[in-house]
Amino acid sequence: MPDEHDITRQERRAAVERLLAEDHDPEGRPLSRRVRQTQRSLEAYLKAGVKPRWMERLAEIDRGIASERRYVERAYRALAAECGGDPRLFSRRWRSFAQAYQPSALNELIRQHNEWYPIERDLPMDPRTHDYVPVHGRSYRRPVLDRAWVLERFPAWPPA
Repeated sequence: MPDEHDITRQERRAAVERLLAEDHDPEGRPLSRRVRQTQRSLEAYLKAGVKPRWMERLAEIDRGIASERRYVERAYRALAAECGGDPRLFSRRWRSFAQAYQPSALNELIRQHNEWYPIERDLPMDPRTHDYVPVHGRSYRRPVLDRAWVLERFPAWPPA
């Protein structure tokens, strides 16, 4: 003999099944004429107040690079002060810092950008180079932040 608790579970399950049966439409609602004819463009996104993901990601990357540059610059100046006037000690310790430097979250965002940007922007291909055409005369790719990035901006000799 089923107890009250079992009946409640069965009633609940039956109610859920009824709800799903009423709401279930495998094809979905047809799109309205207005929706079918609405232009999907960058201008339309901006008018709606919604930025495309590539635009948000670029802003995040730019802010992240600026932040990392400030962090590395502070470390550079602090190390120069610590090492006094010894250029060999500074060079050895700065190269060690640059080797260990890895902003992994920002680099992952940059990798996502480099992979998805041409697809999201629907960039045309250059048949001669088999690569996407440059955007405003330069590559859309952003370099990852690594040892070379650090040493290019802050060389391994003490600042003057």
